[in-house]
Amino acid sequence: MQILGPLRLWRNGVELHPGPRQQAYLLAVLLAHAGRPVSTSELIDLVWADDAPASAVNILQKYVGALRRLLEPGLSTRSAGSYLARRGDGYLLTADPGMLDLVTFRTLVETARTCLLDRQRDRALDCYAQALGLWRGSAGDGLAHGLAAMPVFTALDGEFFDACVSAAPLAVSLGRPERVLQALRLAAWMAPLHETVQAALVTVLGATGQRAEALSVFRATRARLAEELGVVPGAALETAHRSVLNQQATPVGAARRKPVAVSETPLGALVGRVGTIAVLRQTVELAFTGGTGLALVEGEPGIGKTRVLEELVGEAERRGALIAWGRCLPDDATPSMWPWMQAARALLGEMPPEWQADRLGVPVDTRGGEPAVPEVPDRGARFRLFERLAALIGRVAAARPVVLVFDDLQWADGASLEMFRHLAARLSAGTVVVGALRDRAPVPGPDLARMLAAASRLPDHRRIRLAPLRPADVAELVHLETGHRPEPAVARAVHARTGGNPFFVRELARFLTDGGPPAADGAVRCGVPSTVRDVVRARTDGLDPDSRDLLRIAALIGADVDLALLARAAGIDGQTCLDRIEPLEALGLLEPRDPYTVHFPHDLVRESVAAATPQRRVADLHLRIADALDRSDAGRLAHHLWAAGPLADLPRTVGALVHAGRRDAARRLMAGPGSVAGQCRVDGGDRAGYGTSGSATSAPYPATNASPPQPATGAPTRWPPPPPSRRGNGAGAVTAPKVHAATPGPRPPSLTPTPTDTTSGC
Repeated sequence: MQILGPLRLWRNGVELHPGPRQQAYLLAVLLAHAGRPVSTSELIDLVWADDAPASAVNILQKYVGALRRLLEPGLSTRSAGSYLARRGDGYLLTADPGMLDLVTFRTLVETARTCLLDRQRDRALDCYAQALGLWRGSAGDGLAHGLAAMPVFTALDGEFFDACVSAAPLAVSLGRPERVLQALRLAAWMAPLHETVQAALVTVLGATGQRAEALSVFRATRARLAEELGVVPGAALETAHRSVLNQQATPVGAARRKPVAVSETPLGALVGRVGTIAVLRQTVELAFTGGTGLALVEGEPGIGKTRVLEELVGEAERRGALIAWGRCLPDDATPSMWPWMQAARALLGEMPPEWQADRLGVPVDTRGGEPAVPEVPDRGARFRLFERLAALIGRVAAARPVVLVFDDLQWADGASLEMFRHLAARLSAGTVVVGALRDRAPVPGPDLARMLAAASRLPDHRRIRLAPLRPADVAELVHLETGHRPEPAVARAVHARTGGNPFFVRELARFLTDGGPPAADGAVRCGVPSTVRDVVRARTDGLDPDSRDLLRIAALIGADVDLALLARAAGIDGQTCLDRIEPLEALGLLEPRDPYTVHFPHDLVRESVAAATPQRRVADLHLRIADALDRSDAGRLAHHLWAAGPLADLPRTVGALVHAGRRDAARRLMAGPGSVAGQCRVDGGDRAGYGTSGSATSAPYPATNASPPQPATGAPTRWPPPPPSRRGNGAGAVTAPKVHAATPGPRPPSLTPTPTDTTSGC
């Protein structure tokens, strides 16, 4: 049983499902308390918190019975079994030696401490290294922890951090810092604000000769502490930083150390992925120890999946492993089994001359030409091909470690995915398979879903989702791309527009740089890089006209889109709106935020869609949005009417601008004396100016741009669209005051004021 990371269980090499969500969570809580009884009331609080049902005790007893039979299948219904026993008013879970990773971890850590007291430092380091190697992520990773249970699992993580901090100076003093480096990378990823852990990582990186990465970790941690906590680094982190700065070029103990077990390289441009690389290194290490492993990296397009694979397998190749790449292509004309034919060519290159390609059963040119198209006429022939490929991999792995790498698995054909499932179930010793796939654009198809389900049942399976970069990581990436360290405001602006997507961050950083450091104003107001526009255009090419039109309306509404407003602006009912949004969500262009709202995950994508909308459509779409908005949303209404230009009724537009300005001025006055910035002159008297979005001074945004930052929703959720407004200046139009913006820019046309319009707007 494993709780030091995701909850996982095996019996006789077969992974078991822990059961329903609450039952699995109960098991996780019991494992976290292994060896200590937990009362029934405490278990109810930990599992349900404040939402415990009236029958919680009965449900708990039912779950306990199911867990007993899961741990001991032959157990009778009424028997307590050997592992989960009743103790007073609670339950006690006990584990045999080697049965639970938490118990093994604590035993090894205690042994290491005892060895240190007995001055057996080498054995102590061995115990620490074994203990730290049991961790695969945060304790109970993937479970939805409630407020009551959070301290339980946080305390387990704290034991890991303490062991890492204790093992680091021991490893450095013995000249073997590499023994704890992977664990420290993982700990630093789990606790980015834990100064002692970060200091230990900086020290160990410096001891292995990786001064550049050590200094990069220090800078990133310092920026994170300042941004999120408003504090400066403490003594431990500063001491580690100074020690790295004062180090000689040769690592401590290099003259008496053996070659590093894992060939660590500085992660220069690989920002924000230290923890991910640490977890994947554990999988690849299995190939060098005669084991097997499977790891899958998933995420949105541009998140850095391929870059992570390249970093990972580059290290393995430098250590002597055979790397066999298989790259999947989106082209429908790609031959069946294409990625495996690429990998087979690399494998056959390791075989002696007498072992020819015809032994594989398919024609593969090992001299460097393109793999030939395999003919697989029936399932029997396909099975024989799969067996031959598996035998080839096993033969090569007997001589040297093998790492098979498959990129863009979302494009793989059915036969390739079937081979993947076949091989994953019978990997040869010394073989590791690593793959990458998108989790959207497109969403996984049924063949890929079956392969992922089969892979998830393997004992040494890892599945990692790459998350967007944090603001501190965005700042570091901008620095690497431009050579200039951005100000915090610049980093926040870039993060807001890109959503932390590394591809978008790099492209925007390059676009911002013009021989000098990027400025905050430029990061907010600059256009969209052409590379980003090309990517968005390629992703939207296959949309039907209705979905494309809906996407354009959403882009003009803003980053957060109320579904009711979107449906009214498009002139459709709610169900039709949801149907048309579905392909947009599949492409990753929109994401649901809650049942009533969708949002653009990256503002650059929204800006690209808005910029690509034909000019003749922009004004009409803005007017449709204005007609759908509630009148109480003054700022947004004024903006969309202004952007609609001559299509909107002029008195309506000017009235909306005046109303928005008055509300903005009143809000600023309520904020305190002297907070009104700027003045606006109206015929018949002076009025306080309007300075924020929706005001007269800021209304004239370019027609192709989306509205300025606004509230996510405008009107109460209601599907029937309101009656359309008048278009043009028909007879009987209401007159409006003549308004002139005090700041430069376009001005609304002058109209004759009415007596009521000359009153003070304040």
